[in-house]
Amino acid sequence: MSESREVLYGVHPVLELLRAGERPVDKLYLLKGRGGGVLEEIIRLAKAQGVALHFESKDALDRVASTEKHQGVVALVAAKAYDTPESFIKIAQERNQSPLVLLLDGVEDPRNLGAIVRTAEAVGVHGIILPRHRSVGLTGTVVKASAGALEHLPVARVVNLGRTMEELKKEGLWMVGLEPTAPQPYTELDYKGPMGVVVGGEGRGIRKGLLSHCDYLVSIPMKGRVESLNVSVAVG
Repeated sequence: MSESREVLYGVHPVLELLRAGERPVDKLYLLKGRGGGVLEEIIRLAKAQGVALHFESKDALDRVASTEKHQGVVALVAAKAYDTPESFIKIAQERNQSPLVLLLDGVEDPRNLGAIVRTAEAVGVHGIILPRHRSVGLTGTVVKASAGALEHLPVARVVNLGRTMEELKKEGLWMVGLEPTAPQPYTELDYKGPMGVVVGGEGRGIRKGLLSHCDYLVSIPMKGRVESLNVSVAVG
């Protein structure tokens, strides 16, 4: 498989892929003899976009998807391209909204990243920024875990997260870091203005070098006996 192409599978990821219409779909493989409901919508959208449809057996779909968990829908699609942080501000301006950007410092579990993407898209985040190193990229597992939300949310990948934070601050965004030891609870902060929310990776939190770039540090008060939240739960 070329790096410019990827296999995407599952009813909802493929449905949102076609609804977004941003990525060219080369081929769509569907389980022979199955139809109705969401699948009819997938077929309708695919035909409207000129996508080649292939009705195959389950064994054939298993081979294309390299898994049995494809739900009878597999697409060969152009890999999702990374955007730029600057594009997030433009998106917010076009919507007459204050920019809201999520910066993830080293999330390495693709399922966590997918869950974060799903939550971020639902609450109106304009874009997510990932560091190029020590972070999972936009893999097929991330796309699947996002349940299609990744098709509607731009993601940027940068070499230096600290430098990017400073550049966003020059554009008027306040940087808010989610830090477990911070004395200020997140509920006390006003989230109405332009903002970048910084979240650390699994087990490590935000790196010390990035904490100095934050304008505010807030915590999620914990009342139970478990000391920490999964990063995707914390973002939610």
